[in-house]
Amino acid sequence: MNPGDFKMRTKAFGIRTIKLVGQLPRTTVASVIGRQLLRSGTAVGANYRAACRARSAADFMSKMGIVEEECDESLYWMELLIESDAMKTERLSLLMNEANELLSMVVASVNTARRKSKSAIRNPRSPIPDPQSAIRNPQSAIR
Repeated sequence: MNPGDFKMRTKAFGIRTIKLVGQLPRTTVASVIGRQLLRSGTAVGANYRAACRARSAADFMSKMGIVEEECDESLYWMELLIESDAMKTERLSLLMNEANELLSMVVASVNTARRKSKSAIRNPRSPIPDPQSAIRNPQSAIR
């Protein structure tokens, strides 16, 4: 999925979260959990947009880590809504499925970025065969 499509999908997740929170019962428990869900559910798309503007691979991975945390936190609040009987599973199942799919894609993206970042460290023209081993053991870099 390209970044533009993923931006739209995370934004749609935020909008669906907003609508869901608006349908919660007017109880203290639902209100408190709803505010938390509203914050984390809308943060998924906002933080993904920030990740798209990252200045480096490390910055991208860091920001995507935040997206991962917010998505997982959204799932947590939805689970609490169900387990506290504030909302039925059937009303949350589609949004929870979407959160799980987004979470899987974010984790895969971070793992890919990590792999690419590690392979970029190795420069085939470098006189040091493995720069990471040279950092751990500087004597190995001396020929």
